[in-house]
Amino acid sequence: MNIWILVWRNLLRRKGRFIFTLAGVGIGMAAFVALLTIGQGLNHQIQQQAQGLGANLVVTPKGWCAYEQISVLTGEQLPEAIPMKEVIKIQALPGIKAIPFLNERTAFRNRPVPVIGIPEVEMWALHQWSLASGHYFKDPNDKSVVIGSGIAQQFDLKPGDQFRVRGHQLPIIGILNETGTKDDVAAFLTLSVTQSIYDVKDMVSFVTVQVEDLSHLEAVSLKIQEIANVAVVSDKQLVSSILAIVGSVGSAMQAVAAVGILAAAFGIINTLLTAVYERRREIGILQALGGQHSTIFATFILESGIYGLLGGIIGIFLGTLVTFWFGPALMENPFTASLQQNPIPSLDMMTLIYTVLLSILLAIVAGLYPAYRAAKLSPVEAMRYA
Repeated sequence: MNIWILVWRNLLRRKGRFIFTLAGVGIGMAAFVALLTIGQGLNHQIQQQAQGLGANLVVTPKGWCAYEQISVLTGEQLPEAIPMKEVIKIQALPGIKAIPFLNERTAFRNRPVPVIGIPEVEMWALHQWSLASGHYFKDPNDKSVVIGSGIAQQFDLKPGDQFRVRGHQLPIIGILNETGTKDDVAAFLTLSVTQSIYDVKDMVSFVTVQVEDLSHLEAVSLKIQEIANVAVVSDKQLVSSILAIVGSVGSAMQAVAAVGILAAAFGIINTLLTAVYERRREIGILQALGGQHSTIFATFILESGIYGLLGGIIGIFLGTLVTFWFGPALMENPFTASLQQNPIPSLDMMTLIYTVLLSILLAIVAGLYPAYRAAKLSPVEAMRYA
């Protein structure tokens, strides 16, 4: 008899057991796929936000924690902790462009919206924005709002509508084209108007610095810390620290998924050991008819490999569904909530292949002991159960 026909008959002999064992493998791999995909999405978003920042160095108050650092990328509310006199010292350094930001928050139609105070001329030049409709700020005291495309879509806003900022009704004068960064989900005011509305006088949250000659990056960083009472971090250091936080959370979640995969592996072991016990008579007859130990061993290994193959495919399907349906809820935490602006990216081909191969490998490893037990049976011992 063809070994593949024998394997499929053995698998489908107990359909209920086959389905539940396969479901265990599929669910374990689904958890792995979902967490892996969410991690890829977070890393992509963090990298994208860092590119949108458009800075080589970020000047922050001393002693900022990781949450405040990630808020630089997401546009969330930040403490007003750097006086403008310190910003002026930094801006006076040659070979750099320093832009201060004031990150606040307002409630619009009972939904939180980031409000970012900016120096309008420098910001336009730095980010090279373009407008989908309306126009841009005309002067530093322009009491109006420019909003990102995401805010416009979320609240169905257009130029001429009123936007409430901390009790002040301000007209919307422009809507930015989509950028794919935090700018899409923020409302922008001029820096002086934001300072006035939030009553923070001459304070800002942080300062971004562009260095003309990147070979002087370290020297500029040291010089800024020498002349001003601030801390300085490079864009690469900022991204690395945030990725380290997200990575540690992701590792813990993947450890939980690994427990599920391990449980599925023990399910395969239990299923195949039960099959060895039930099929001892069949194994004895097969050996008596000249079947080799290697054939019996291969039969059980193929059965476990099929569990891994089908379980991996099911896991990819279920994991992808979980990612798109429940991924946003899983990402709702202080470090990552504001990063979710685009759909979580789908799995790439290499990840798909890796997932299926991992599932097959784990299933085969789980099947080694049952296969060994089956092949070890002697014809006399097996035929006793005839």
